[in-house]
Amino acid sequence: MPAQFVPGAIVIVTLSNPREKFWGMILALAPEGLSLSGVELASFEDLTVMVKDGEPFSPAVVFFPMHRIERVELDLPDGNLPSLSQRFLAKTDLDPSAALTPRQTKYEENVDATANEHTAEESA
Repeated sequence: MPAQFVPGAIVIVTLSNPREKFWGMILALAPEGLSLSGVELASFEDLTVMVKDGEPFSPAVVFFPMHRIERVELDLPDGNLPSLSQRFLAKTDLDPSAALTPRQTKYEENVDATANEHTAEESA
């Protein structure tokens, strides 16, 4: 059976202390915790309206230590109820994975460009 909780999987995470729920895409899952790109579940409807209206949106990139995680579940439909991913797609015409993929900051772009320049110089 293939692994289900892998980078790129869309999940709903229930946290404790304080109690929160997040919807997002797994970036990394390790014994230390979970890295996720997403939004608080309470903000989901606001997010769909923002995206539908064409407003800029950057998902939160967060790390939750394992001791805070109560539950991680795949974002799947439940009978006739659509998944959050299906609802997001229906309301925004945007694939959730595309919307939740973190964008590079200007700093990260500069670091990558500098690293590529050094690699090109070393190859020459």
